[in-house]
Amino acid sequence: MPKRKIIVIGAGPAGLMAAGTAAKMGARVILLEKMPYPGLKLQLTGNGRCNFTNTTPLPEFITHFGPGGKFLRQTVSRFFSSDLIAFMRKLGIRSAIESDGRVFPASGKAEEVADALVNWAVRGGVTLSADTSVKRLIIEGRRVVGVKVSGSSLQKEKSHTPREGREFLADAVVIACGGASYPNTGSTGDGYRLAETVGHTIIPLRPALVPIETAGNVANKLQGVSLKDVKVRVLINKKKQAEKTGELIFTHFGLSGPMILNLSGLIVDALRQNRNVIVSIDLIPDLDEQRINVLLQKRMRESGKQKIKTILREFLPNKLIPVCLDSNGIPPDRVGHQVTTAERKRLRLWLKDFELEVTGFRSFSEAMVTAGGVNTKEVDPRTMESRLVEGLYFAGEVLDIDADTGGYNLQAAFSTGWIAGHASSR
Repeated sequence: MPKRKIIVIGAGPAGLMAAGTAAKMGARVILLEKMPYPGLKLQLTGNGRCNFTNTTPLPEFITHFGPGGKFLRQTVSRFFSSDLIAFMRKLGIRSAIESDGRVFPASGKAEEVADALVNWAVRGGVTLSADTSVKRLIIEGRRVVGVKVSGSSLQKEKSHTPREGREFLADAVVIACGGASYPNTGSTGDGYRLAETVGHTIIPLRPALVPIETAGNVANKLQGVSLKDVKVRVLINKKKQAEKTGELIFTHFGLSGPMILNLSGLIVDALRQNRNVIVSIDLIPDLDEQRINVLLQKRMRESGKQKIKTILREFLPNKLIPVCLDSNGIPPDRVGHQVTTAERKRLRLWLKDFELEVTGFRSFSEAMVTAGGVNTKEVDPRTMESRLVEGLYFAGEVLDIDADTGGYNLQAAFSTGWIAGHASSR
């Protein structure tokens, strides 16, 4: 019986996993990558450290995907974090698990993961063709039978057609060419275009896990300041919609950091709907307003001859003190015993509710992932096969699934790739 021929589009984590898995199942696999080298985006993940999964138990793990978790539940349960860690171990990659469950290669080098995946796939029989851009899918009836490309160094597979490029025939095609984030790595939305041309619905694309922009010059004044263990509330049209505690970082344009990135999906959607968005920062979440008032009174009584800008060092990073005083109309050289009751009230309220108006968000070039994509209602979660086109499969970021930071998105890419690789090769 002849081997099934599989074409995988995109040599990122999902594509490499799908290709290598299909080859292991006995299929003849061609992996097409538009960039000169495979795994470029993978090498940037986790700030170059590659946070490839998280050991959070499955029920909680799924919640990090929001509505998309329902689609992913059975997929991830079949190839979960323990399976991925064991798989990486077989590739020679030891894992380092951090206190919050995030898993990295022990070396801390993302390129180690990318190289190991490429070597595994090629050793397993996958034929990799770089600099190969897929222009369209070839459809006969309701079934995909191949692709047309430009570029490619695969002489044996070429069938020259001057207007449309070269033709690659196959029994199944896996679209795993990523989203639209970090476009300089090759993620330019090709998968959405290909899916849409054969009838798939594309949920509108938005940058996700992306820094946000704020009004005025406050953030610029605080550029580089990192605040840990602060609480952030997101107010949309003056109503609280979300709250998280963690770390944020001030940038020249606004806010970033893990907590802000995880809240950015909600913020981006609200801004796209022209709704007012405020980020409220509780700088001292462990103390209530009354306790802060007592401490302020005590410090101003005990150190009444000190300037208020000195007293506030007990409560705030140095760079934040001028912003605090300016926001509350208090001269920085005023001594403690001269601070009025009204001014002290303004201070304690500000420490619990430092507000910044959100005016925008950064582009796809700064987004870690893409929200939106191929409508999961049109994809079988048991196989990743299209419900519209027989023999067409999807894996990774091209699907309308996205999650918080912490290794969840990469696990989803590997899990969907593993499922697609198995299902397409049967």
